[in-house]
Amino acid sequence: MSSLAVLRADGSGRFRVDGAITIESAPAVLASGSVLLAAAGNATVEIDLAGLTDFDSAAIGVFFEWQRRSADGGSGIRYSNPPPKLATLAALYGVDALLLAPAHV
Repeated sequence: MSSLAVLRADGSGRFRVDGAITIESAPAVLASGSVLLAAAGNATVEIDLAGLTDFDSAAIGVFFEWQRRSADGGSGIRYSNPPPKLATLAALYGVDALLLAPAHV
């Protein structure tokens, strides 16, 4: 079993996801990550996905919800280093250009 994903800030407007985002963990990851991202203010942030160890389609939902909440707050998110299987899943759903494109504020 993979560990629950954690969103960590590195102090320079960059964040990193470490762990798993699945249907079981998505609500907790969404909530904890949203609090951290809200504290970033109006800055556009980068979230490094290289530490994502396990995921399902719920992860895509979490990432879109973080984007929506950030946009509502006047900021943006850019995701970097997606695992190849996540990029494939996003492409399968036809959302790769939306999810993995540079942030627009």
